Amino acid sequence: MLRIAFLASTVAIGVAFGLEPALAQDTKVQFEHVLNIGTAGTGEGQFKYVEDFAFSKEGHLLVTDATHAFVQVFDKTSGKYIARFGGKGEEDKHLDKPEGIAVDPDGNIFIADYNTGFVKKYDKSYKWLLTFSEYGSEKGQNIKSEFMDIRDGKLYMPEAGNHRVDVFDLNGKFLFDFGGMGSEAGKMNNPESAKFASDGKLYVADLKNDRIQVFDAAGKLLTGWGKTGEGAGEFKSPAGIGIDKHDNIYVTEIGNDRVQVFDKGGKFITMFGKKGSGNGEFGNLHGLIVDKATGLVYVADTANNRVQVFRPVGPVNVTSR
Repeated sequence: MLRIAFLASTVAIGVAFGLEPALAQDTKVQFEHVLNIGTAGTGEGQFKYVEDFAFSKEGHLLVTDATHAFVQVFDKTSGKYIARFGGKGEEDKHLDKPEGIAVDPDGNIFIADYNTGFVKKYDKSYKWLLTFSEYGSEKGQNIKSEFMDIRDGKLYMPEAGNHRVDVFDLNGKFLFDFGGMGSEAGKMNNPESAKFASDGKLYVADLKNDRIQVFDAAGKLLTGWGKTGEGAGEFKSPAGIGIDKHDNIYVTEIGNDRVQVFDKGGKFITMFGKKGSGNGEFGNLHGLIVDKATGLVYVADTANNRVQVFRPVGPVNVTSR
């Protein structure tokens, strides 16, 4: 197994929004590569463009693949292929370019279709139930839907094309949106991911502004951090967000081919990965999810047509005061 270690000691982060620079934990944090899931191809268990993840109510790993249009289901421990649904076609059950995915408390699965603007709802047996939203810029429509999440009966969906986060109820009724194009605090430029921590804070990967922004559930800006660069706490196209049981924030970067880890206040903890095709190396990173029960980290290594899985072997139970 490959062990990747970085020393994170008193490294200043360029924090946006006028906050004081945050300092890293003086602790050694390691992530160990344990498993790859998938290979290149269009068959069962294969990928052409891995996007994002969710866990089913049964605890299986759900993976969206934008190019061959399937959502695939795997055993989260062994990586064994279980099933797939969606796929290209004209029926309601079919998908065109699935990217965002989220699961509600009843096990229903919501899929955001990037090309069509449709959001499709399936039951826990992968049967289509409902389609809502559509392609466009009006309220309740979307362009280039991305990686979404569910909290308190509401679906929060970032859309890169309209530079905002849309909020729907779980029956598809549009409720409100927030954001809008811009670089000032609270505005967005191609938001890629919106994921909730346990305390109800929503973390948004503001991809083209190279930062993370944090909102409450009503869309009010709370804080944020990051600037363009290659150093600790700096970003080049942050994309996927995952959150562990301690509310530490994991961020994938398309431009820097790595994963950075922060505490919930934006203090840098560690980072791992580099460009390449070996274990622990990445290309064109997208989504990320952390299993809160096991601590395993699942990373969409999109250019390498696989999901890489890592285990934390250092202390990552950091929380902000």
